[in-house]
Amino acid sequence: MWREENNQLVRDFTFADFSEAFAFMTRVALAAEKMDHHPWWSNVYNNVTIKLTTHEAGNTVTERDRQLATLIDTLVA
Repeated sequence: MWREENNQLVRDFTFADFSEAFAFMTRVALAAEKMDHHPWWSNVYNNVTIKLTTHEAGNTVTERDRQLATLIDTLVA
């Protein structure tokens, strides 16, 4: 589940392998591009961490971050 840390929404994801993690990141990238709202993320093998914050709002969590988090949740289900 998403947690709020340091003015960011943060969530860690674990997949069966690197290919599944990368496929998930590709789906997120396409959705984020459509929203013009891009996450910070890291990927190591089958683990992906995503952090969402809105830079234009002073690096705080906004409704745009919550909308993208909800969309990401649908992509992982």
